[in-house]
Amino acid sequence: MPRSPRRLLGVLAAAAAAITLFSSASTAGAADAATAPAASASRSASAQALSTSTPVVFVHGYTGSASNWVTAKSVFQLNGWSSSNLFAYEYNSYGNNITNAQGLATFVDNVKAQTGASKVAIVNHSMGGLVSQYYLKVLGGNTSVSHLASIAGANHGTTYAGACLIYTTCQQMYPGSSFISQITSGDETPGTTKYATWYSACDGVILPYTSTKLDGATNNNVACQTHIGYLTDTVVLGQIARFVAS
Repeated sequence: MPRSPRRLLGVLAAAAAAITLFSSASTAGAADAATAPAASASRSASAQALSTSTPVVFVHGYTGSASNWVTAKSVFQLNGWSSSNLFAYEYNSYGNNITNAQGLATFVDNVKAQTGASKVAIVNHSMGGLVSQYYLKVLGGNTSVSHLASIAGANHGTTYAGACLIYTTCQQMYPGSSFISQITSGDETPGTTKYATWYSACDGVILPYTSTKLDGATNNNVACQTHIGYLTDTVVLGQIARFVAS
């Protein structure tokens, strides 16, 4: 039985709509396929922006040693660093932090010469903050440092140092000392170095605990971590690795 003109027009309209829909989907699919490589390349470029080639120099705290950084080195390696780019500087905790900072300057120069890098990153803990700050600010070391991460650094001193004032280093670490004045007067974060700190009310050794914060730095308040606990805190150490890679 022949179809009516109205029904035939309806069939033709439906067919045209189906063809249009299929064509649009194909075009969209082609567009997605074309943009996928670009999006992938963009993600790759973003990932490559994180650099794990920068040598890292770890600076321990009062009575500490290179062994303090065993966990930190493992975390950095898990985040892409080669063990050959991870260094630990040791100094005399009972000597003088000016001498210790001068020693750090020599150590950094040696690391740069050994690795061929133009700059290093410094990660310090506790009194290592004083040694690092003196090196960067007073000795001009900021030109050789891309990132500085201070973990519970005694950057503005700690009254806890009152228990060991027979040593010059502890005298320098006490709030209000001439040493503290040198590293805190004016710009606390000189140069193009990226600065970050990690501090906690549960510290117990850096008193007041906010002493670690530096003006001009990214200051990270950790909910609750003890002074020594930071050294094995893989979460915080992971944050520091990513900061140094940025």
